[in-house]
Amino acid sequence: MLRPVLRLALSRRPRAWFTALLGGLALGGCRGGDPAAQGPVNLQGGVPVGAVLALSGNANVYGQDQRLGLNLALAQLNGSGGIGGTPLRLAIEDSGSDDPGANAAMTLQINRGMLAVIGPTLSQQAFAADPIAQRRGMPVVAPSNTATGIPQIGHFISRVSAQSSVIAPLSIAKALALHPTIRRAAVFYAQDDAYSTAETTIFQKALSAKGLKPITVQRTQLADNDFQSQISTTLALKPDLIVLSLQAVDGGNLVRQLRELGYRGTVVVGNGMNTPNIYPICQKYCDGLLIAQAYSPELDTPVNRAFVRAFAANQARSGRGPVIPPQLTAQAYTALQVIGDALQRLNAQRPLKTLTVAEARKGLMDAILSGTYQTPLGDIHFTPDGEVVQKDFFVAQVRMNPDGRSGRFALLP
Repeated sequence: MLRPVLRLALSRRPRAWFTALLGGLALGGCRGGDPAAQGPVNLQGGVPVGAVLALSGNANVYGQDQRLGLNLALAQLNGSGGIGGTPLRLAIEDSGSDDPGANAAMTLQINRGMLAVIGPTLSQQAFAADPIAQRRGMPVVAPSNTATGIPQIGHFISRVSAQSSVIAPLSIAKALALHPTIRRAAVFYAQDDAYSTAETTIFQKALSAKGLKPITVQRTQLADNDFQSQISTTLALKPDLIVLSLQAVDGGNLVRQLRELGYRGTVVVGNGMNTPNIYPICQKYCDGLLIAQAYSPELDTPVNRAFVRAFAANQARSGRGPVIPPQLTAQAYTALQVIGDALQRLNAQRPLKTLTVAEARKGLMDAILSGTYQTPLGDIHFTPDGEVVQKDFFVAQVRMNPDGRSGRFALLP
């Protein structure tokens, strides 16, 4: 049995960033003249695949969930023989939670000769960093970018995270089914975040389609932690539904303050709050939040059952909770699973040791787009432009435990 190979490259030093960006400027104009891509694939230590995750900054709660999913997929892949008997070597680079960090991390991974990159974590970062990968012919599989237009950046960009336009309206429909007397909806979104601005547009269209034109639209910032002014203005209008397109930290704080200031109505939240990491932030006030999801731990397939068991075993070994895997962990697992499967098919047809990096990257991208995959998310495949095609979606409601700091996403029928 091959042992998992994991190399964590967590460089956040300004000097490393500067070097990486200079390298990108020097090499990124034309793939044909890119020395990093013209040499043979370096298989010493394993088949090189990279990841760009937000492991620091305000989005680090997502990156930590994703890193766990990658580690679980790596162990499964290498424990099953790797890529034609060669283990996969995973290099993770911390992008922080901003655009410059994502750009630098992506450039570093390309210059290192990685054959594919998973990430970056945020849609905002993807819009900045993915064009670098596209120019240099680097396959990217996004595990958590849901904003409209991500795969359309170019041929080398794909995602396993279904776009918000598919998922978000499901939670609005469920809220109205549960509470048919809802008449007055208010909306909050982070105006400095690409994911939030894209998702709120979808939410507002879904509301309007149900005859619920928002009574107010409140704009916030990702770094905000005091929302009393916006909340007071909103509550004066007596909403019975509030819809949030925010990230985990700012969203959790806003939910807590909403409830503390007396709001008792329905709250629908978007994909940015689709993580158990919100529980310690909004605590008991998380209870009842409605959210549409692209993953359910209750999906009864062999692949998902094995994934859930592996996740629970990992949590038991580490002494951490919860034992139910979150969506971001499942999507990251799926991203590496897709790359591993595509690498195996490519290597069987054209051994990686005979290819240049550029040839391997192009062949891998073609293999990714042409495959069908049985994953924890269910059966998926891709459109020609890299958009995931997925059948199974869900709506869940947060159920907090008596301790007020832990809970679960309970699926609704």
